[in-house]
Amino acid sequence: MSRLTLRLPQTLHQQLIRLAEAEGISLNQYIVYALTRQAASADVIRAIPEGEIDQQKQSFQAFLQQLGQASPTQIESALAEREMVEPEPELSPQTIARLQQLLAGE
Repeated sequence: MSRLTLRLPQTLHQQLIRLAEAEGISLNQYIVYALTRQAASADVIRAIPEGEIDQQKQSFQAFLQQLGQASPTQIESALAEREMVEPEPELSPQTIARLQQLLAGE
């Protein structure tokens, strides 16, 4: 673990103390938690420029056009060849039935 000396405005310091107390943890733990959350979100959330979004949409549309249309016979053939697997043990029978309904378009 490393050590960091930090100068904070008194109002921010008091607010952090209140937040830590509300969570039932030390001020140090709260600050580490808050900084970790901020650092993690900085890696995950990033704004995508409009131009890049447009490019992605165009690429996706071009991809869909390259795929073309499958005939009902081709669709049935592909479905018949798919691998059938057992549902995960954590899924309840009700969840499985509901998923099957959704897949069937009901």
